[in-house]
Amino acid sequence: MPLPLHELASSDAPNSIVRLTESGIEIFPQTAAPAEVKTSLIPTRSLLPGEQYRFHFNMTKCIGCRSCEVACNEQNGNPADLRWRRIGEIEGGAYPNTARHYLSMGCNHCLSADCVKGCPVDAYTKDPVTGIVLHSTDACIGCQYCVWNCPYSVPQFNPERGVVGKCDMCHGRLTDGLEPACVNACPENAIEIEIIDQLEWRSDYAAANAPGMPSAGHTISTTRITLPDQAGATPLERVDIETLRPEHPHWSLVWMTSLIQLSAGSLLVAILSHRAGPIALALLLGLTAFTLNISVLHLGRPAYAWRALKMWRRSWLSREVLLFGLFFAALTVLTIATWLAMMHLLPLAAPIVFVLRILAPALGIAGILASAYIYLVPARPGWNMLHTPADFLLSAAVLGSAAVPLLSLSTLALHTLLQPHGTPMPFPLFPLWPLAGSCGLWGLNQIVRVIRLSRSELYEHRAAASLLNRDDLRGTFLVSFAFIGSAVLLSLAGLPLLALPAALAGVLAARYLFFVSVVPLNMALTFVRSVHA
Repeated sequence: MPLPLHELASSDAPNSIVRLTESGIEIFPQTAAPAEVKTSLIPTRSLLPGEQYRFHFNMTKCIGCRSCEVACNEQNGNPADLRWRRIGEIEGGAYPNTARHYLSMGCNHCLSADCVKGCPVDAYTKDPVTGIVLHSTDACIGCQYCVWNCPYSVPQFNPERGVVGKCDMCHGRLTDGLEPACVNACPENAIEIEIIDQLEWRSDYAAANAPGMPSAGHTISTTRITLPDQAGATPLERVDIETLRPEHPHWSLVWMTSLIQLSAGSLLVAILSHRAGPIALALLLGLTAFTLNISVLHLGRPAYAWRALKMWRRSWLSREVLLFGLFFAALTVLTIATWLAMMHLLPLAAPIVFVLRILAPALGIAGILASAYIYLVPARPGWNMLHTPADFLLSAAVLGSAAVPLLSLSTLALHTLLQPHGTPMPFPLFPLWPLAGSCGLWGLNQIVRVIRLSRSELYEHRAAASLLNRDDLRGTFLVSFAFIGSAVLLSLAGLPLLALPAALAGVLAARYLFFVSVVPLNMALTFVRSVHA
């Protein structure tokens, strides 16, 4: 049985309006046409050269009904907790003069999109005809680097499919002359598609800025936002400003970055201290091979990891893969040449070993720097600091200095194995100052970083410091220092073989905090939100 209101709406004369009032259902004659009638929410003409489509969101019309969210998910077949268009809330004023408004944001199809520049597999393209930023799920390997790069957190990872996805302005519908799903579903016509001249917008994109949104200047967002009249008089703030939660720990990256720094740092320290024997090099080669294999576990589609080499001219992620691949190759040749030189089987082994003793650690350090530059993205302010490359290099120094006694012991074991009845080889002592100095600098870098975060004027910096001070993370922060300090004390107490496990535990704890404590730039969200929102 149809509801009375629906029945009247479908049966009454078209010039009447049916409304449910306090007195019940009433019919009002529509005697006058509205002041403005929108016949189409998409452009009616074709694009000219230098133009592109963009969203226009009218904050004065949005009622926060989330019809656009639902329509977007239905159109694209996304699960409920993964939304390419999201509703956020902003509020301001003091009781009783308060105001609350809603934001509805999809992809901003920026003129200088960081997702396009950072992708290592060229899965993003800015359509030359429409200006829409398109994403290819076929090319995507699920590295999620675009998620880190976008200041609006527009790209979202779908763990079931192993790829990232995002709003494409319903490209297929739009080019067929149909409204995008979100535009079509909005009952208040708060979302529409417009045409802009790209050069004009680059010179003045102030209309893309709004309370609860990162600055449009990061990537030159093209979305035009109509603000309420009182927005300037009443400062508006996002309602989720104090809703902080740790980010994903990315455990495979915690282990990969720490172990590759252990490998590269140990190789450099071993060569400088003349302890890079064949057994030591073989151990470092095995560690590097293991590390490079676990690094692909971060990807949604590990079988396509080789594609990450594609954009080495532009993407730091591609450069990291390339440099660590070359590091592994150089270390492999160095290990083989060292073994052949020891057995006198290669006449030219000595010059080859000499060159590779310079090249291999240089490639390792270059790979560590490229790895650090991956995280120097404006959309992650807590990472985008000089403390990040300093942390990566100092961690390599700490782990390398702590690993040298084990490498020395391996050389001693090889000598004993090859000459069981020969003159015993004395245990090569390693000075304490490299480990103590690197641990001290490592701790100083961590402390200064936290102080700078807590005193920063940038909200995301202060929020990252607040996360580190949470009950569930504060203990881990202190434990990381305890382990690093223990590495020095164990070496001082004559137990250098235990220093490496302690140093590695401290670096792993700090690296875990590095990932979970970062607070990304993002649009305003609702007070209660899911992980993928």
